[in-house]
Amino acid sequence: MEEKSNKSHILVLPIPVQGHINPMVQFSKRLASKGVNKVTLVTIYSISKNMPKESGLINIESIPHDDESPPQNIDPMLEWFHLLVSKNLTKIVEKLSDSEYPVKVLVFDSMATWAIDLAHQLGLKGAAFFTQSCSLSAIYYHMDLETTKVSLDGSDVSLPSLPLLAKEDLPSLIYDTDLYPTLRGLIFSQNINFKKADWLFFNTFNALEKEVVDWIRPRYPIKTIGPTIPSMYLDKRLKDDKEYGLSLFKPNSETCMKWLDSKEIDSVVYVSFGSLASLDEQQMEELALGLIMSKCYFLWVVRATEENKLPEEFMSKLSEKGLMVNWCPQLDVLAHRAIGCFFTHSGWNSTLEALSLGVPMVTMPQWSDQPTNAKFISDVWQTGVRVKVRENGVVNRDEIASSIREVMEEEKGIMLKENAMKWKKLAKEAVDEGGSSDKNIEEFLSNL
Repeated sequence: MEEKSNKSHILVLPIPVQGHINPMVQFSKRLASKGVNKVTLVTIYSISKNMPKESGLINIESIPHDDESPPQNIDPMLEWFHLLVSKNLTKIVEKLSDSEYPVKVLVFDSMATWAIDLAHQLGLKGAAFFTQSCSLSAIYYHMDLETTKVSLDGSDVSLPSLPLLAKEDLPSLIYDTDLYPTLRGLIFSQNINFKKADWLFFNTFNALEKEVVDWIRPRYPIKTIGPTIPSMYLDKRLKDDKEYGLSLFKPNSETCMKWLDSKEIDSVVYVSFGSLASLDEQQMEELALGLIMSKCYFLWVVRATEENKLPEEFMSKLSEKGLMVNWCPQLDVLAHRAIGCFFTHSGWNSTLEALSLGVPMVTMPQWSDQPTNAKFISDVWQTGVRVKVRENGVVNRDEIASSIREVMEEEKGIMLKENAMKWKKLAKEAVDEGGSSDKNIEEFLSNL
């Protein structure tokens, strides 16, 4: 297909968290591969200095923040980022708008709900980019704090276009009202995007969330554009697009891959809880001993800051069946023939990666959107099982071991694997030439 040159410049503004930056970088690469003259990722200096200077198809513009480093906690960081962008965006747009390629659109992280007003004040179109599932956004939309008539008494919740949701299937921030007030406020204010944004981009694909997409589409300008997995794992149309381009952790690539190469097909459980999740000591102990009890080989990513929570009894038995690393190249691992199952917190990026690479899951959701993703993985897409939590909030070792065996050894595991392979095929079709996500991106660009 011949690329049409598109005389425009698109700015992309993620919030500065790895799980939000990566999908937006991938989307930027797709835009640039379609002949957009200029795509510029706008991010804070402490992030941009960790990115390759030349990200191939896209430019990177740093927002300076002197010597102050961003606050570590999520709420103060979100407030700090809002202030920083508000102060600098006009200057950045003026600097980047040359007469040949004027900035036309700001694609902003849907959590930065304040960005749509900044874009419109600067005469730009604004596109909200949701790094979460459509279903999750629909839940927040229907349960808007201002207008909702849904009762939160713990009974099942029935919402248009969604399966019946029990209390433990809902995003945790609906019930955890005190935990992160700023984050919670922004999550619910994402509904502003539905009213104000010129486009709504979702990192998902039509076939995966058909009912919800069909419900939103007649009402709002939604476009599914995912999954935003590096092209080499899907349609292979973007040369050299093998990785996301930002990892705030250094992966132990060689160690992982060599160890996996020595294992048989579908024999290893890959265990990872993403870049943010943190388990308490009791849960770490149950997980560690559950992995040993499962008698399966396992590759477990434990961040350096979490290692001190592991019991000695586990460390002495680790080398028999397991390999523990601080971080690893997740896509390469999930794509490896030895992986039989992904034990995951079911964050949205990890969920999409497992679906796109055809890997069944055991889910142990922690907070935010993860319980909802886990519900869809087990009951709607049927590519995994969800561990049962005891009344004290802990998942015990027996439950962990039996859930792993259910996927790795029992009859049900065969069905889960078949479903996983079906979604893998549909994910590739969506981003490939003429697929639903591919067409949506083309349509967006032809409207510019």
